[in-house]
Amino acid sequence: MASEEFNNELDNMFNENTEYSNINIDREILKNFFVIEGLDGAGTTTQLKLLDKELSVRNIPHLCTFEPTDFEIGSLIRNILHKKTKANRDTIAFLFAADRNEHIYRKDYGIIDHLDKKELVICDRYLFSSLAYQSVDCGFNFVFSLNSRFPLPEYLIYIDTPVMISQERINKRPGNELFDIKVFQEKVRKNYANIFKLFSMSRMKIITVKGDRPIKAIHNSIMDIILKDRLKDRLKNRQV
Repeated sequence: MASEEFNNELDNMFNENTEYSNINIDREILKNFFVIEGLDGAGTTTQLKLLDKELSVRNIPHLCTFEPTDFEIGSLIRNILHKKTKANRDTIAFLFAADRNEHIYRKDYGIIDHLDKKELVICDRYLFSSLAYQSVDCGFNFVFSLNSRFPLPEYLIYIDTPVMISQERINKRPGNELFDIKVFQEKVRKNYANIFKLFSMSRMKIITVKGDRPIKAIHNSIMDIILKDRLKDRLKNRQV
């Protein structure tokens, strides 16, 4: 569950941005699709690798994936984020949406194809990152419209890490990306709060885990969410 501080921030920010309350968020939910979100430096990539390893040990069919992808469009995005090439901010938002479309719907390699094979899919970042990051410069409604056709995951897991801690981790990296600026990250965190308030009205399950704990403790929290969901499915199937 979210901390009391995080809940208060969420309520305050959402009340200051009433434009969000009129947006339709009713859309398809993809069962067995889990998304991990967080500020840059929250450790989403580390957690994805740990999940991949443990799910493999447990022989649970799964796909651990990420955005931007390593498809053609995703590779271009990474070059932009690493400052190897340039693009306007709105162009970046378009590229993320295009990459996401490939990620979801690409034949044989897309998320939906893996879900159809009865695999769990765990994704490091999804449309919520676009809403949190690109909205800072491009505006929420514009970014939301680009992502309005994409289905929602069954579970959205947010690693709630204070900006100061995430920034300390970023500063230890051998380079910085386009969005690695403390003031920017503070705006992103507020955007996440608004996004969760908005999507709390959807059928997607939103769970916040504390990100200021040891890596293993965070991993155990996320793994518990995944395993409990699988246990519920097994019990349900036995009752049918």
